[in-house]
Amino acid sequence: MAATAPTARPQTRSMIIAGLSTVVEWYDFTLYLYLATVLSRVFFGGGENALLATLAGFAVSYLMRPLGALVFGHLGDRFGRRYMLLASMLLMTVAMLATALLPTFESIGAAAGVLLLLLRCLMAFSVGGEYTGVVAYLLETAPVRRRGLVTSLASAASEVGALLAVALSALTVALLSTAQLDGWGWRIPFFVGAALAGAILLARSTMHESPEFERQQAEGTVPTSPIRDSWRHHKPAIARTFAISALGSITYYVGITYVPAFLGSAGQVSESEALWLSTVAAVAVIVVTPLAGALSDRVGRRPVLIALAALSVLLPLTMFSVMAGGSTVAIGLAAVVLACLAGGVSAVAAPATAEQFPGEGRLSGLALGVTMATAFFGGATPLLAELLVRHTGWSSAPGAMIAVVAVLVLPVMWTLRETRPR
Repeated sequence: MAATAPTARPQTRSMIIAGLSTVVEWYDFTLYLYLATVLSRVFFGGGENALLATLAGFAVSYLMRPLGALVFGHLGDRFGRRYMLLASMLLMTVAMLATALLPTFESIGAAAGVLLLLLRCLMAFSVGGEYTGVVAYLLETAPVRRRGLVTSLASAASEVGALLAVALSALTVALLSTAQLDGWGWRIPFFVGAALAGAILLARSTMHESPEFERQQAEGTVPTSPIRDSWRHHKPAIARTFAISALGSITYYVGITYVPAFLGSAGQVSESEALWLSTVAAVAVIVVTPLAGALSDRVGRRPVLIALAALSVLLPLTMFSVMAGGSTVAIGLAAVVLACLAGGVSAVAAPATAEQFPGEGRLSGLALGVTMATAFFGGATPLLAELLVRHTGWSSAPGAMIAVVAVLVLPVMWTLRETRPR
């Protein structure tokens, strides 16, 4: 009875809180990219290379994500998922509030950009274990035959955060003049993010612990060295999660978050129009994500991932070509297609990666696989895509980046062991 009692108490409210809490993580990082052109003026003084410096800061900060994932993964595997999720959200709240209060380039010169970078690194460190922690918590709390749907809510909530970021960015840009935006308006979305993070921190304090971790406590199987154990015993699983997450990362960061900067650089639409198009794309992803998760419950993770990888080879090249020279309607449709593709991959990748590991050491295994892939194929890819477009003049270069990664990971998807519970 002692081993089963913890799982008998209601977990629905805790699942909802966990599922919604990824809103903050993706709100912040998406906000940074959607306001990249504004931040380049505010913190780097504008000029030809200011946007590159802003994107480079985003890429450099992402190197902190694997470190944060390992630290928080160890905490979650040793002391509980709830403890880890509270600690990561506290750091995120502090980082967002401090960003909103930063002095600008006009006030302190180049030091403004340095301070922004340091806070991005703190945010990336705290986010490192956030997403994998939420995914693991949802997987361990969900009904067995609904794990794909429930775990995909982490991705859906991420898109809600992205939607809030792009909508608030679009509204701020539309209502304020450039002088007002650069002077004080850019702070508004970051203050909103800090308030949102604080509210979710309070909600998380009421969450129950994961039933899986309670089982480990009851049975005395909590690992003492989860990172070492995962690396020693689960290298193939780490490699599989790396491949799955590589596709999810590059489709998301190139196919969704880089698109506003791409449209602005291509000159096809205005800064405000690019943000509104991204808002429409975010809504489409919120609809697609739970559908993809539910489909993986019905037909399996493997066939859905194979289909999405194949589509990632074929579609992105064409979609970026359309966005570089099509009508406003065509550009919008292309952005929606890319966003839905990325949302589908993220939805199925969430349960598929978490199911590669046993409960003991699950967070550490995900840190070694998922977050490493995100560091390589996430943070640096918007910068790389921008550089490729500038130096080659080929508007479809970002689509080619996605296609190359898809080709490389497709064999892994094909040989993937099905993990959907039957």
